[in-house]
Amino acid sequence: MIHDPHHTIAALTVCAPYGLTLTFADGATLPVDLSGVVNSHPALSALSDPALFALAHLDALGGYVVWIDDELEMAADNLRNMATEQAGGIGPERVLNWMARHGLTQAHAADAIGVSRRMLNYYLSGSRPIPKTVWLACLGWETVGDMAHG
Repeated sequence: MIHDPHHTIAALTVCAPYGLTLTFADGATLPVDLSGVVNSHPALSALSDPALFALAHLDALGGYVVWIDDELEMAADNLRNMATEQAGGIGPERVLNWMARHGLTQAHAADAIGVSRRMLNYYLSGSRPIPKTVWLACLGWETVGDMAHG
């Protein structure tokens, strides 16, 4: 049973040297280039070996892309966020990091950017794309907050 189709990978294709094409259970097919994380995160440096990278496969529930069981894997939600950002969209992690940086609860964040808490939850869960206007509202709130406190 699929619990979260936005963060469940149904199929993957390896695209050398460091790319994956992921099909999620909600029907979205997204390419993701992992070269940046392979080259900048020591824990993923083993993936610079093309033979190892080519071994990418899904775990039994589609929640992870796995290279070495229980040792080298990446979660579906992180991969979808990276694919969204690489395609020019706004990934949920960007808004979550904004909230954390300012110590905002979901209720306060929703109020700060002028959306309902329910809509913010849709954005944070990945079930709705985050409009650029919402991210601009986050940045605007940040700027006004800095001016008010500076």
